[in-house]
Amino acid sequence: MACRIGELVLGCREPEVLARFWCEVLDFVVLGREDDGSIEIGPREGFGGAQPTLFLSRRDEPEPGKSRLHIDVNATDRDQEAELERLLKLGARRADIGQTGEESWHVLADPEGNEFCLLKARIDPL
Repeated sequence: MACRIGELVLGCREPEVLARFWCEVLDFVVLGREDDGSIEIGPREGFGGAQPTLFLSRRDEPEPGKSRLHIDVNATDRDQEAELERLLKLGARRADIGQTGEESWHVLADPEGNEFCLLKARIDPL
């Protein structure tokens, strides 16, 4: 038997802001709130389904250094350019990590600066 990812934990200063952003990006809902302000979001069916949840862990200060983990997303109901436009309107911004301009993906940052990529391939929604 193998393991699978149940949740991804993202440290952040403003869990509410990131919860709104990532719920819109991924069509997730708030699954729970902790006393310290941390929030868990995920698919409507909740924890343990085909997709991992995101746990937005409240932190007063960002952790030092560059995060070694980032999220890649794929559009499910539109092409990459239309999805890029939607993500930028939601509050994502373009991030420069030294790309050449020839990549098939777009590097973006969420409202707290966490980098993520919008990939070209469209995938079927679950």
